[in-house]
Amino acid sequence: MKSQTASADQVFMAEVIEAEARALSTIAADLRGAAGSRWCAALDLLEGCEGHVVVSGMGKSGLVGMKVSATLASLGQPSHFIHPAEALHGDLGRLRKGDVALLMSYSGETAELVDLALHLKADGVARVGISARQTTALARLCDAHVAIGDIVEACPLNLAPTASTTAMVAVGDAIALALARRRDFRADDFHRHHPGGLLGAGLRPITEVLRFKVGANLQVVRDAASVREALAQAGEDRRSGAILLVDSGGRLSGIFTDGDLRRLVHQGDAGWLDGPIAKVMTARPMCLTVEAVVRDAVRLVQDRRVDEVPVVDLDGKPFGMVDVQDLIALRVVES
Repeated sequence: MKSQTASADQVFMAEVIEAEARALSTIAADLRGAAGSRWCAALDLLEGCEGHVVVSGMGKSGLVGMKVSATLASLGQPSHFIHPAEALHGDLGRLRKGDVALLMSYSGETAELVDLALHLKADGVARVGISARQTTALARLCDAHVAIGDIVEACPLNLAPTASTTAMVAVGDAIALALARRRDFRADDFHRHHPGGLLGAGLRPITEVLRFKVGANLQVVRDAASVREALAQAGEDRRSGAILLVDSGGRLSGIFTDGDLRRLVHQGDAGWLDGPIAKVMTARPMCLTVEAVVRDAVRLVQDRRVDEVPVVDLDGKPFGMVDVQDLIALRVVES
């Protein structure tokens, strides 16, 4: 009985997701057609914002609005959320000329939001609306308006906001990302807005997190040296798990790791110790440049299953080395 119920639940949940996906597909198709000009008009208005984009919505639309506001702020557009009822009871002072109001209501008839739009129009604050149709009360009070169309909710009763709220989230994301694209918002800009957490760590320049740096605590050795000479030059107090090898021009030519050393020891033939390290090193190893960020190192460590990654300057000369333990300490990879 339970397995039959589970199967029915699986089918139902899949149908919910498919219903929401259909709503998004319909909106995307409309956007590529004549409706696209209205989206661009809304984007033009937001691009010209000299202050904050103040987002407002009631109920579920308000919750969506909070997310959209946070997305805008993370992508470089100052933004905050205002509750429409609170706005009508004193919080209108949070908006100024130069701001743009982004007003969200699927029905487009929510009394509190329509009243807010009316007051903002009287105060000369620019307004962008998002609702179902171009004929809603909200649409008529806005300078630019995006209609997402009549959406059948994923709820079997067609009552609970589901597909419509998913659609409004997607619309907000599309507008926010298009705005960032117009402003040439880059990874460095994103990093400045996300200095904490995994996002921030992943976008930090790799040179900021290197524990081993050439000239400080990391030696480079000529690839013409023997293994014995290379080990001696690297020093007995060597802390890194590898030696970086360079050619006659000082460019990275190989890497010799502690793992390589262990494998040679287990061979039982000590002849390799006085042989050229160039024969036992890993030639032309995968490496990063000084322009890389932490997430580039994470990708390399995970994809190539290596514990040490050389970092070179733009001329190919060793600058430092990333150790997997450094990435574990940053909590961007698991031990």
